[in-house]
Amino acid sequence: MEENTKDKSPLLPDRMQQEDFFICDIFDATPKGDMASMEHPIFSISTKPDLRIKHYENGKNFIKVIPSVQGVATVHDRDILIFCISQTIAALNNKSEIKQTLRFKAYDFLSATNRGTDGRGYEQLKAALTRLAGTRIETNITTGKYEILEGFGLIENYKIVRETREGRMQEIEIKLSDWVFNAIKAHEVLTLHRDYFRLRKPLERRMYELARKHCGQQYSWRIGLDKLQAKCGSGSTNKEFKRLVNKIIEQDNTYSHIPDYAVSLNGNNIIFTNRNFKELTNINVSIILNQETYHDAKLVAPGWDIYSLEKEWRCWMSEGGIDAPREPNKAFIGFCRKWFERHKQS
Repeated sequence: MEENTKDKSPLLPDRMQQEDFFICDIFDATPKGDMASMEHPIFSISTKPDLRIKHYENGKNFIKVIPSVQGVATVHDRDILIFCISQTIAALNNKSEIKQTLRFKAYDFLSATNRGTDGRGYEQLKAALTRLAGTRIETNITTGKYEILEGFGLIENYKIVRETREGRMQEIEIKLSDWVFNAIKAHEVLTLHRDYFRLRKPLERRMYELARKHCGQQYSWRIGLDKLQAKCGSGSTNKEFKRLVNKIIEQDNTYSHIPDYAVSLNGNNIIFTNRNFKELTNINVSIILNQETYHDAKLVAPGWDIYSLEKEWRCWMSEGGIDAPREPNKAFIGFCRKWFERHKQS
C-alpha cells in the first residue's frame, strides 16, 4: 500500500476525453493565458479564502487586488479566463467575429479544463464565477496599449442562462473585462501546455505560468526565491515558502511532472530549464541571439511570443536550406517586423 502511494504521480488523472465528439471543437482551441496576469500576482495561490488586499509593484508598474467577501479569485478560478481566452483567440484566428460576451456550456468548460462533471464540479464552477466577478483590480498595466484607470473585475459580470430541474447549470454567459478583452485583441497571450490543468497545487500552476512567460523557448531562466515569492503573491513565511518550493522540486525530479520546464534550486535561485530546448537548438545551432535582440524584437512585433517567433525563424531557415545570416540579431528583428506586418494585414 505504501509503495502505491509513493509511486503515485503528482498530476491529476487525465479526465479530458478528447474522443468526445460533442466537444472536439473545444479541444481544438489551444489553452492560452493573457500575459499580464501571467506576469503579475493577481490570482491567489492559497487553498483557503484569501481576504488580503494585495499591492504589488514591479518597476513603474503596480497592481492592487481587492477581494470580495468570498476572497480573491484563485489560480484554479483562472481556468475560466483561460477557457474564454482560448475560445476567443481560436475564433480570431479563424477570421470570425469576436465579442466581449461569451456563452458556453458548463459541461464543455469542465471537460476541457480536466474537471469533474459531477455535482461538485458545477458547484465549484459557480463559486469560481462569484470570486472572479467580485475581485476588483486597480492597475496602471496596459493591455493592447490601453490603460484602464478605474477599478474593474476580472470578468464584468456573468449569468447562468439555463439550468436543469435539479438546479445544475447548463449554459453560462460571461462578459470579459475591457482589460482582458484588449489583451486578446492585441494577441497578448501565450499558449499553455494542456497538462497545466492537471497540476494539483496552486503554487505549481503559478510557477509554470511564470516560467512560460519568462523562460519561453530559452534554455533556462532563473529567479531569486524572494522575488519568486513576491511574483507568486504568497502569504507564507520565507521558510515555509522555500519548503513548499523544495517539495515541488523533489517531485519534479522524480516525476518530471511540471509541463515544459524542469525545476531546480541553486542556493536561493530557482532555475527553470526548458525540456524542449534541444529541439530548438538543433535548428541552426550556431546562431546565438543576445538579450537586447529579444527586447528589440518585442518592440517591432508587439503582442507576439518572441520565443515562438524565434522557433518559426529557425524552422524557416532550416526548411528552406538558408545559411546562417552574417548578422543574426538584425536578421531576426527584421523577420519579426515582417511577421508582424504580414499578420496585422491579414
